[in-house]
Amino acid sequence: MRRVLVTRPSPAGEELVGRLRTLGVEAWSLPLIEFTPGRELPYLPEYLTHLAPGDLLVALSKQAVNFAAAALKQAEMRWPEQVSAFAIGRATALALHANSGLQVNYPRDREISEVLLQLPELQNINGKTALILRGNGGRELLGTVLGERGASVRFCECYQRNFIHYTGEEEAARWYERGISTLVVTSGEMLQQLWSLFPDWHKHHWLLRCQLIVVSERLAIQAVELGWKKIKVADNADNDALLRAITT
Repeated sequence: MRRVLVTRPSPAGEELVGRLRTLGVEAWSLPLIEFTPGRELPYLPEYLTHLAPGDLLVALSKQAVNFAAAALKQAEMRWPEQVSAFAIGRATALALHANSGLQVNYPRDREISEVLLQLPELQNINGKTALILRGNGGRELLGTVLGERGASVRFCECYQRNFIHYTGEEEAARWYERGISTLVVTSGEMLQQLWSLFPDWHKHHWLLRCQLIVVSERLAIQAVELGWKKIKVADNADNDALLRAITT
């Protein structure tokens, strides 16, 4: 029987585990990162006041939206109404719309920067300001390309990803004994952390033999470089897509 270990953060990880168990799949959650307020979050109200009608507001995750919304509520400030809003994917777009009331454009294909940048509305942006809501670290591709197209780009670190520390020997023994055969990993930093967590014996006798469910081709390439052989790419990064990848 397939046994699944989900490493994505709370609460999405626990939600996916619950849905898998409802379907009769044995599953557990091992979140590898947690979220805390970002270093630039206090400056968000100021950044938003500098956006003119027609400027760009881009959200790169639900976490960025949720932390931004909490900061604006605390500052008793509303979202700007006449900006052009974008999101990396459907779930993030829904979160931004629910919190701001803005109509949000997002790629209907893969939830990655390369596909977001293909949207027609992001082609002729010379002279506009683009405010990008994100977490710490991450790729610079989106900001680089928008800048090359003539936009003035500003990032706002709305949240930080922090590694959750585990004892590798204990976790390796726990999941090896439970017979985990499928791993769900949704970011490169979590994949690297998972690989680094477990001792070498468990890497070669168990971890790298598991099927790995990831959310992008880029992540699949990273997994191959670390030694995984059985890799499946979900068609998106949300729990619906991960559920399809696991159960089909």
